[in-house]
Amino acid sequence: AIEQAQTSFFAETSRLLIRPIRLTDAACVQRSASQREIADTMISIPHPYPDGEAVRYVERARHLSETGQAFTFVLELKDDQTGGNDLAQATSFVGVMAIRDMDLEHHVAELSFWVAKEGWGKGYVSEALPAVIRFGFEQLDLNRLSAYHMVRNPASGRVLEKCGFVQEGLLRQRVQKWGQFEDVVLRALLKEDWKKTTD
Repeated sequence: AIEQAQTSFFAETSRLLIRPIRLTDAACVQRSASQREIADTMISIPHPYPDGEAVRYVERARHLSETGQAFTFVLELKDDQTGGNDLAQATSFVGVMAIRDMDLEHHVAELSFWVAKEGWGKGYVSEALPAVIRFGFEQLDLNRLSAYHMVRNPASGRVLEKCGFVQEGLLRQRVQKWGQFEDVVLRALLKEDWKKTTD
């Protein structure tokens, strides 16, 4: 069943572990999401990030996964990438990736992700995305994954494009951030196109 898919999903890449989010991640989420640079290009992250918001976020994410409505994963460095020190959890946290807003009737969902500032420019999202995309198309039986990013965040667009997402539209002044209306790019990947690249 879809509700059980998240708890059984676990993936490894050369540097990363990809696993379901858990309550013990809240401190890392709180610390990283509180940075203004993270909120700057994230549509859904407020700034200042309220105290205790990460706990609420993780609890909500767990509930949505249990009901098969969304699946949220933590990206973390493997032990051999952190040196296995006493601060392992704090130094291993890379970011969050989610498949959310699922519409099971039409087999569609939205993909979102963010990376802690310390992990920028290291290719972590490009490394993790293929496994999460595969999870969406194979385990969740999705037909289409969409993703959004602000025009002034072209780095996210390049990562999505690298993984096969095609730009489908420009949503003018779709969101407001820091008092300014922002244009947002819509990209999507279809299962049939994804399969062509994996067969």
